[in-house]
Parts: sequence; structure tokens; C-alpha cells
Amino acid sequence: MGKGPFSFKRSSSSKRRPKKFIGPPPSPFPSPPQPMRSPPTNNNNANYNNNLGVVAGGAAAVKGKKKAGGARLWMRFDSFGGSELVECDKNAIIRRAAIPARDLRILGPVFSHSSSILAREKAMVVNLEFIKAIVTAEEVLLLDPLRQEVLPFADQLRQQLPQKSQSRIEEASPLDEQDNGMDVSTGRQWLPVPEATEGLQCDLPFEFQVLEIALEVVCTFLDSSVADLEREAYPVLDELARNVSTKNLELVRSLKSNLTRLLARVQKVRDEIEHLLDDNEDMAQLYLTRKWIQNQQSESFLGRSASISISNTAPHLRRLSSNKSGSLVTSNNMDYDDVEDLEMLLEAYFMQLDGTRNKILSVREYIDDTEDYVNIQLDNQRNELIQLQLTLTIASFAVAVETLISGIFGMNIPCVLYEMNGVFEPFVGGITAFCVLLFFVIFGYARWKKLLGS
Repeated sequence: MGKGPFSFKRSSSSKRRPKKFIGPPPSPFPSPPQPMRSPPTNNNNANYNNNLGVVAGGAAAVKGKKKAGGARLWMRFDSFGGSELVECDKNAIIRRAAIPARDLRILGPVFSHSSSILAREKAMVVNLEFIKAIVTAEEVLLLDPLRQEVLPFADQLRQQLPQKSQSRIEEASPLDEQDNGMDVSTGRQWLPVPEATEGLQCDLPFEFQVLEIALEVVCTFLDSSVADLEREAYPVLDELARNVSTKNLELVRSLKSNLTRLLARVQKVRDEIEHLLDDNEDMAQLYLTRKWIQNQQSESFLGRSASISISNTAPHLRRLSSNKSGSLVTSNNMDYDDVEDLEMLLEAYFMQLDGTRNKILSVREYIDDTEDYVNIQLDNQRNELIQLQLTLTIASFAVAVETLISGIFGMNIPCVLYEMNGVFEPFVGGITAFCVLLFFVIFGYARWKKLLGS
């Protein structure tokens, strides 16, 4: 065939660009726990503040250009308060936290005002107001950490996580000396548990510590917003009650719109917590540390007892609760329905959000009462105008009767009264007196029928 006008020939000199080797992708599973170390020192905190200041200074430049490959800014916190700023794309986050892609869409700008706490196999997705984070058993990935609203949450994580980790180390150190031995009766070795167990009040797991800080920051923000709304609302409503004007009505309308939006935000967070409290299975799925321990336990068991039946040699764990118990509990007997710690945590913030919601409802009731009072005032003024209109109508009727009689006698009709001398004044006075009497008769009848105010 001949070459057509649209035929193409591949150039032999064209070469494909060699692909850059980025390195092996990070594992989607959380890395094994590192040995307990001391929390970051003041030098580390100073370095963090310096790094945060540098990144915050260049935040405008970062936002001005589009990140390649859809990468977004994240801040990573470990269980000891250490932090670092990283830029990751969706695929890297999905591989690192082992979450589906739809969870990242939930954290996107489309669902910026939604509230959800989702449990996944190895992570917990937290989307509460401005806090958008992915929490695992070992670390926190915080999205958009340089936003003005998110900075208090990052500061709380940096301040509180080292303290809680240090308390966990101090409580777990005397137990580690005992747990390093063998169980005399069974010949099996204790497996390390990252939480303080029997004889001590168990601290919350790492993921619940992060969830507690997030709920505390969100509830504090909503409380402050409600307090600002109350300080703004009551003077405006009192002014409207004193003076009903277009300006005051516009201020109240704007105030009511803000109140409705704030109530919806509080209601979303409250409903999400209520949804978790109503379902023990969902709360059990949020125990990431417990699931991680059981995975490590199963792997350790398979490595040490390959020739023995799994049902006969199931590994044993101390129960992750604050109850005192000196016996070993198998993983099959571990109580997944034991969600008392999380339930108490959620109930505390549920009550706080319920109180915040009641404050908003009280402000809305005050607005409704003010509107009712204003409507009563307007109705009263409208009634007064109607009464004035009725009074003027009665007077106009009386004057119209006198005008009618005068118009009749103004015609050139033969009448004996025209020939009588001195009859004009008495006749006009009589007609006027009759019309005045007619006015008072009709006015009295209207008051008797309660058409006019008493």
C-alpha cells in the first residue's frame, strides 16, 4: 500500500525515557512496635518549632503551586510525640495505612463539614470538623496541619502524647521484669503487652488517646463558638425588642442563620458519637491496639508451634482491661464486647456536646420568644390602625349624611323653606347636631360590639 496522507512512521531514533527507581513502596501494614524510648527532649521540641515555623513561612508558596501527582501536606506523629511534615499522595497513604480510597475522599474538601469516625482493619479514619486524620496503633497522619484551626490540635498532640507515653513506660517497667519469665504451670512465655495491665489502672490505647484529644479540641472549639454566639445574640435581641427596625431585623436574621449552621455542626458530631455508642461492634473495631496484639500473637504462635495443633496450643494474653486477674486468657476468649473504656470516653464527650446543643437551643428559644414578642407588638399596632380607620370611617359617614342633605337643598327645587326668613341658621344647626348624634350612636354601637378598644 502507498503511504496515505495520514500515515505515520515510527522514528528509529526515538527512545523511551528510563523510569526512575523510587524504591520499594512502603508496606501497607504497620511496622512492629519499637522498643520503648524516652519522650522527646526540649531540644526536639525546639527543632519541631523551628521546622514548623519554616514550613509555615513557606506555606503560601506551597499553596501557590499545584503539588505534583496530587500530593498533599501531612504531619506524622508517633506515640512519643515526635512529628515530621511530609508530602504524600493518595497511593502512599493507602499503602501506609491500609485504608480504601473512598476514605481519603471522605477527608477531602467535599466532605469538609461532615463528621465521621470510621474503623478499618488497621486504622481509624477521623473526620471531625476541621480535624482530618488517619490513626493507627502506632502513629497519626494529620491532614493540612498548617490550617489555623488545626494548629491547636497539633500542639495538643505534641504536648500530651509524650506525657502519656512516659506514664505508660513507668507503669509497665515493673511488669516487664515479671513478664520476661516463663509460666511455670504451662511452660509458655508471656507475650509483651504495650499497656499496663493487672494491678494497675490501664491507660487508654494510643488510638483512643488521639481520639480523646481530637474530641477535646473539637468540643472546646464548638463551646467557644457557642459562647461567642451568646455574647452577640442577647444584646441584638434586646435591641430588637425595644426598637423594631429594618436594621435590627437584618441583624437577627443573620444571627439566626449562624445559629442554624452551628447547631447543624454540633448535631453532626453528636450523632456520630451516638451512633458509635449504640453499636458495640463498631466500638470494638476501633480497638486497633488489641487487634494488632492478636495479629502479633498469632504470628508468634505459628512460628513457635508449627507441629502442634492451633486449637491445643493457642497463645495466651493478659486481658486488656483494668480488672485484676492473675490467670492467662487465650485469644479466643478475649472479650471483644469489652468496650467499657471507649464507651466511657465517648459518653463524656457526648454529654458535653449535648450540653453545647442545649445552649444553642436555649438561644434559639430566646430568638423565638423575641420574635413572638415583636409579632405581638406589630399586631397591636395593626389593631390600633384598624380602630383608627374605623373611627374615621364613622366620622366620614356622619359628615357624608350632612353633605347629602346640603346637596339636596342646594338644588333649585321649589320649597316653602326658601320663602321663610331666618330659617337658615336653625336648619343648618339642626342638621349638624343630627350628624354628630349619628356619629356617637354608631361609635357607641362599635364599642358595644367590641370593635373598638375599651
